[in-house]
Amino acid sequence: MASDFALKVPPELEAESRLRTVQYFVTHRPWLDLYGVHVRPVAPFGSASSKPFVDPALIHRCLPDELLSEVFARMTPYTLGRAACVCRKWRYTIRNPVFWRSACLKAWQLSGVVENYKILQSRYESSWRKMWLLRPRVRTDGLYVSRNTYIRAGVAEWRVTNPVHVVCYFRYIRFFPSGRFLYKNSSQKVKDVVKCMNSRASKADCVFSGHYTLSDDKIEAAVLYPGMRPTVWRIRLRLRGTTAGANNRMDLLSLVTSGVSDNEVNGPDEDILGVVEGWEEDETHNPDVPAVSHKRGLKAFVFVPFEEVETSDLNLPVDKMDYYVAG
Repeated sequence: MASDFALKVPPELEAESRLRTVQYFVTHRPWLDLYGVHVRPVAPFGSASSKPFVDPALIHRCLPDELLSEVFARMTPYTLGRAACVCRKWRYTIRNPVFWRSACLKAWQLSGVVENYKILQSRYESSWRKMWLLRPRVRTDGLYVSRNTYIRAGVAEWRVTNPVHVVCYFRYIRFFPSGRFLYKNSSQKVKDVVKCMNSRASKADCVFSGHYTLSDDKIEAAVLYPGMRPTVWRIRLRLRGTTAGANNRMDLLSLVTSGVSDNEVNGPDEDILGVVEGWEEDETHNPDVPAVSHKRGLKAFVFVPFEEVETSDLNLPVDKMDYYVAG
């Protein structure tokens, strides 16, 4: 039984209404034309299949495989991971072990080529990509930042109030594949410090250079503070990650400062880690500078990539970061 309130819609208006409904449900996506209507899966790298296949995607017809491989060879490993999410052909192309072998040999160049090949075969089933994801390594595409706070008593006014101040400071570390690293202790934000964390930093920037060694997930590092009484800053770190292959966290296991004699140090560029190797925790070679094992300021380091230093949460003021946890 038809409703008494049914309205008669003119044919012209009904046709226009249907057209608008179709446009609402079918979204126009012009970028899909680059990849064709049907993109069949590409045979993975190393496949024995010899069946010829013509890729209908326009972007793959305009970009030869040789040129695509050259583009991928110039990408960082983390950019390769993002590019693998574009399409199936790119994912299978990026699985080529050539890309991951060069990244692994550069990341663990301190171990040597022969040692890296031994570790590859014994632990990671001869897969360079698996080695990159599972083997601990220091990241060189950003800064490791440790945020520390402490309470300092203020000046009492009129004996009525006892104010306190929350003091916030940061430890910054930038690693290099060659076994060197840069260290800076400052109250400045990460977006301001990143400008001077390079080899061209001046003495006014208070950026110190040191050496480190990596053994499994443990890092031994040392920095020399020059001056009238040279002081060695020794740290032990442990690498970890929030996801597989991230290596975006470092736990500060110990921090010791001790003195060195003048005849042990020839200059700030000397390998100070080799000088203090084998020292005890409470050992010092300068009676004026006692060995001190610090128990405060040992918050975990968080990795901040260079492209995220401007938007990182570590740039927020102290009152908005009281409950910041590295994780």
